[in-house]
Amino acid sequence: MAEKPLDDTKTYPHMAHWFDPVLLLKLLNNVVVSSLFGQYADRRLIIAALDTVSPEEHTKRAKDFRSRLTTDKDGAVWIDWVADLGDGFDSTYAVASLLARKELKIGEVALPRGEALIMGGDEVYPKASREAYMNQLRQPYAWAAPDHDRKDDNGRPVLAIPGNHDWYDGLVLFLAYFCKEKPWHLGAWRSYQRRSYFAVQITETWWLWATDIQLADDMDQPQADYFKQIARSMPENSKIILCSAEPGWLYTDSNRKSWEIMEYAAGIALNAGRGHTIPVLLSGDTHHYSRYVGKDDRQYVTSGGGGAFLHPTHQLEQDVAVGFVDHREALKLGAISDHTDAKKSTAAAYPSFSTSKWLTLKNVLFAFTNWDFSLLMGAIYFLLSVLVSLRDRPDVYALIAAVFGASLIGYTIKQEVSTRFKIWFSSAIHAAAHVVVLIGAARYAIAFNNENFAWSGEWWEVWKWFGLLATEMVPVGFLIGSTLFGLNMLITCLLFRMNRNDAFSSLRIGAYNNFLRFRLTEDGFDMFVVGLESVPRRDDWVANPKHDKSKPNPEVPVFIPKVELKPHLIEKVQVRFPPRQPASAV
Repeated sequence: MAEKPLDDTKTYPHMAHWFDPVLLLKLLNNVVVSSLFGQYADRRLIIAALDTVSPEEHTKRAKDFRSRLTTDKDGAVWIDWVADLGDGFDSTYAVASLLARKELKIGEVALPRGEALIMGGDEVYPKASREAYMNQLRQPYAWAAPDHDRKDDNGRPVLAIPGNHDWYDGLVLFLAYFCKEKPWHLGAWRSYQRRSYFAVQITETWWLWATDIQLADDMDQPQADYFKQIARSMPENSKIILCSAEPGWLYTDSNRKSWEIMEYAAGIALNAGRGHTIPVLLSGDTHHYSRYVGKDDRQYVTSGGGGAFLHPTHQLEQDVAVGFVDHREALKLGAISDHTDAKKSTAAAYPSFSTSKWLTLKNVLFAFTNWDFSLLMGAIYFLLSVLVSLRDRPDVYALIAAVFGASLIGYTIKQEVSTRFKIWFSSAIHAAAHVVVLIGAARYAIAFNNENFAWSGEWWEVWKWFGLLATEMVPVGFLIGSTLFGLNMLITCLLFRMNRNDAFSSLRIGAYNNFLRFRLTEDGFDMFVVGLESVPRRDDWVANPKHDKSKPNPEVPVFIPKVELKPHLIEKVQVRFPPRQPASAV
């Protein structure tokens, strides 16, 4: 049996309530503090100053990684990618259970477990804390693949990229766990890296580069020097999987800095004069799966389905253009072929566009699914109605309009990182709806109370009158005010490609997970995209009778679902390369 009961919801939480007012204040504080002081206490610079090894040692570490990997009977190496995990325990553990299997069978396809696991960012939610790293990351993976010997530092390597949520504590805990000299035991996996960014050799010519973009700020000089050294030391014509914590190609209309950092890393590789290529760019951060195709069949892949709440896919553009080092690269959303009909195909996205749109409609029930936020709206409606009761004049109405307008327009601009007209227009309509409902309801309630309330001149009757107003206005704010908030997200998400994050974080959907399994050969690669449409509920996990606590076996998970997990293959991407000439000949 496990050391702790799985139904301990306090220790192993459900999906985060992102609209919980207390959590919102904590996250706001984290964002403000990390933004203000991150550049003055950049942990990347500190760890680079402490990790005082020669450039040759960096190269040796990168190349030694290959010795930890074994090939299959055809000489290929398999690696796994998972990103955006550690939100709800159930979804995180379900994905971890699939990653831990020695062989994953999906229909007639048998996929051997990756020789290494790459975690692509945001290893914990909603903020970095010791409890989150232990209970929402380490424990799920330790139960999925139990540690056979806590004294043995040999095991399957795990490498991690820090995301923005990992950075909210200044990267302190991420570095403490993933970058220490003695490997951290993540169940049967073992940490390997020494910095928050890294490069490792996988095969003779396949390499994986992972950048640390901090909070989409910059690439620090030690990191740039590190990758320049690696690029010079790699064999000619090496192929690179370039990883980042954010899919900058999806954020070109909002956060160009994110793409600029990734493009800079690509420039280091391509300008090294060694004939290196970048067949795959890989990221998480957006909690769905999508794939774009660029020049020379270059794959731009977003896979952030490791356990965090779902993001929509219907907002994806069919065509995207980015600057790629020395040219403008046109990206087109990939297609998944229909095996039953060769003429049919769907967008390379998971969940499908139609499913994504249907899920958005659930925001109709926003007031009830986010009851804690609705209580806040009720309190706001009551407090502002008190102002109307004290001074029922146009200047008070203007003040209320200014409060809603400034807060909602400012918040939306901050979220969308844009000042386009549709941002102002939709936010203004949203604010106006609140103003009309609040003032109308307040004036009606005040008039009704004044007409029906019997005053006797006692002082305590004032409190009784305001208590009566609260019983009238709090439900209005809870039901109507909060529903207006949900409808705004529903409409703007469906029609205007806005509120991608808020409209789905409010739903807290832990399903539609995904991860990647790569098969790398010298002449190309196969990428298997594994999906999991639903995950067990908390009470659907049961103790595995085959698990022996005294003799833990990495192949025997601690908990198993009552009903077998049903992973499916979203798509298989197969890319083969033409023979290349040596860089010196070119």
